[in-house]
Amino acid sequence: MIEIDNLTKIYSGSGRKAVDGVTFAVRNGEIFGFLGPNGAGKSTTIKCLTGMLNYTEGTIRICGSDIKSNPVEAKRKIGYVPDEHVLYEGLTGRQYVYFVADVFGVATGKRESETERLAEIFGLKDKLDDPVSSYSHGMKQKISIISALVHDPEVFVLDEPMMGLDPASSYNLKQLMREYANAGKTVFFSSHVLDVVEKICDRVAIINEGKIIAVCDMQELKEKRSDLSLEELFLKLTGAETERAVYAEAHEGI
Repeated sequence: MIEIDNLTKIYSGSGRKAVDGVTFAVRNGEIFGFLGPNGAGKSTTIKCLTGMLNYTEGTIRICGSDIKSNPVEAKRKIGYVPDEHVLYEGLTGRQYVYFVADVFGVATGKRESETERLAEIFGLKDKLDDPVSSYSHGMKQKISIISALVHDPEVFVLDEPMMGLDPASSYNLKQLMREYANAGKTVFFSSHVLDVVEKICDRVAIINEGKIIAVCDMQELKEKRSDLSLEELFLKLTGAETERAVYAEAHEGI
């Protein structure tokens, strides 16, 4: 469903490789977590993956369609929830979702039923006709998720999706992600909440300083390294374990 081969991104003027030779594939029917410290290249990779950002070298295919040579077809397959809300605040929530549905060519009946169904799941049904400008951070996150799902995408991409969600909505989102994977679709998401990633992901990739340093099957990790949590593995591989030890020593006895 997602194929990334030798992805490299150099921002003009910097000369530094924000993403350096990244290669991995995400299968249909799985939830794939994408982890890394701040500045590691996660958001850059996701923006390249969704066609929002051009890249220097490499190939990205979504369901077989190249994001550069066939961008419209590739993007039709994607539902994307960014880490920052990019919404038309002059519209109501319903108008915004319908606008996105029109972009993806969703039939009128389907867009209406899907909007109502998803708004019910996220407790937003009675707020759909309020202007987006009046929404809280969490409500904007919910409308972003609803608009990303209204066209029933083959690939669901989320960047820090739990930010601002209340516990019930977080739970419902995780349930939806699993339902999508169980239906043979692909869920790809980035998060700093490693406990959530460990519980719901089938596989994870860890990126650090622009390079993929590990791709782990979560079931194999649990079976073969039962003494090692995903958080501990992440800290070891990214070098953050040393920083944690220094912090602990400095605060010992406080």
